[in-house]
Amino acid sequence: MRKPKAARVWPVAAAKAHLSAVIDHALNDGPQTITRSGRTAVVVVSAEEWARKMRRKGNLADFFASSPLRGSQVRIKRSTAKSRETGI
Repeated sequence: MRKPKAARVWPVAAAKAHLSAVIDHALNDGPQTITRSGRTAVVVVSAEEWARKMRRKGNLADFFASSPLRGSQVRIKRSTAKSRETGI
């Protein structure tokens, strides 16, 4: 795997004028930052990197099992009020 180069910063006008280059750099060099009025607006990343970042890590049961509140004896009282009408 190729070692990514430093991310490049593109003002929005330059990114629009050179979109193909922005995409090529995102694919080959890593995330590309696009700025608007000098402030970071968006980051362009490869689809492969996006999929890797979005991959689910564990499931809901794992999440609750690793909660710092597990075993804290917190008790939640359920409301005894009647449910309200939905109009359906």
